[in-house]
Amino acid sequence: MTAFGKLIRTTAFRLTLVYLLLFALFAASLLGYFAWNTRRLITEQITTTVNAEFSEITDIYTRRGLRGLVFTIENRALRPGANLYLVTTPTGQAIAGNVGSLAPGVMASQGWSETAYRRLDEQSSRDHRALVRVNELESGFRLLIGRDLEERRRLFGIVVKAANWSLLVVVVLGLGGGIFVARRVLRRIDAMTGTTQRIMAGDLTGRLPVGRSGDELDRLAENLNAMLERIEALMMGLKEVSDNIAHDLKTPLTRLRNRAEEALAKSGSEADYRSALERTIEESDGLIRTFNALLMIARAESGQARGNMDDFDAADVARGIQELYEPLAEDSGMTLRVKTAPAPVHGNRELISQALANLVENAIKYGKPLPSIQPLGDGAVGGAHEILIEARRDGPSVLLGVTDHGPGIPEADRSHAVERFVRLEASRTQPGSGLGLSLASAVATLHGGELRLGDSNPGLTATLAIPARAGASDRLAAQTPDVPQKVA
Repeated sequence: MTAFGKLIRTTAFRLTLVYLLLFALFAASLLGYFAWNTRRLITEQITTTVNAEFSEITDIYTRRGLRGLVFTIENRALRPGANLYLVTTPTGQAIAGNVGSLAPGVMASQGWSETAYRRLDEQSSRDHRALVRVNELESGFRLLIGRDLEERRRLFGIVVKAANWSLLVVVVLGLGGGIFVARRVLRRIDAMTGTTQRIMAGDLTGRLPVGRSGDELDRLAENLNAMLERIEALMMGLKEVSDNIAHDLKTPLTRLRNRAEEALAKSGSEADYRSALERTIEESDGLIRTFNALLMIARAESGQARGNMDDFDAADVARGIQELYEPLAEDSGMTLRVKTAPAPVHGNRELISQALANLVENAIKYGKPLPSIQPLGDGAVGGAHEILIEARRDGPSVLLGVTDHGPGIPEADRSHAVERFVRLEASRTQPGSGLGLSLASAVATLHGGELRLGDSNPGLTATLAIPARAGASDRLAAQTPDVPQKVA
């Protein structure tokens, strides 16, 4: 397709043609109305002038007779730029006036008419147009008084000429403006098309150009760039997940195979076989948990869980998690404390509970205090072996936090810690897949919030910040009694 063909097929050019046609029709209608109104006004002026003169001459005829009428007509006919005058006998013979010829039948009918005529003193044979009035006098004589329409014709011609030039200017400027706008839009569309072709070819770093005008194309480009950044992040995440799955799951699968092979090669008793099967089942359960976590993260990131959202109190979730993990914490020499206040949210209760449970599990695994930190006493509130679960309303957000007094996460590693299969050096010796914080971050993002990792001096504070359910705080506070702090 040629450049001109692409140009005339653009929406901008077609819209310009439509607006040009509408404007041309409007301009033509306006000029036509002006011309018609001007013509009507001149005609009214002529008829007013002729009627006044007709009354005056008729009065002279009444007072002075035919001789006075002829004398008056002859005098007025000699004036420069005079009106048209003609007096005829009952037989149609002209006896006074300045009209040399008229169209046939004009003097035979009374009243107003528009006719061609020629003056007596004109040498040329060209006819003129005039608006005349014919009346029959006493004794059958007829009187014609009229006025030349050359002034009306000239003025009408000026209007028509101006209209033609105006329409020509409108068409030229309209087409020029349409071509300019269409080319400008086409350049931007072509730039966007080139970028999208590079993206489709595999270059996900391409972005649509954004101008400084802030028009609808710039807003579209900004939104598409945001979408492309999201797609690039998802594709990079998918690549990283694929690499991490291939790397991190290869080891447990290899251990499964080696144990099965070792059991076949070395085990000879039923107890040995049972022990090998139990270790295989345990390793398989770990793999299943890893895949379940990956599926839950994918479900959260894709937004599929939005259909199961409901209104509930996040404080109930915090208390339920404290009761569930209290025995596990005691086995690890830790204590769980819960501190809640009414915290209404609208979300997926299952996913929020799982995210908070992951934070508590991480705190139990990695939140043991460093040797330099001495506990206040076994089970003492506020001791270094304590883990605090908190749920409360903070302005427009609901905060679900877990605080421990372990080594924490260095600030430089916090953004990296929420990625899939990432395990920092301090956690390499602990069992796990490195998906706990990834799931918590995905759940927070699903609900329009975020996962915040902070320093508790010493230790780590991991907080799910989720938008609160609007208008529910006061009602929920009235329905839910204050829950005292609970120490396990």
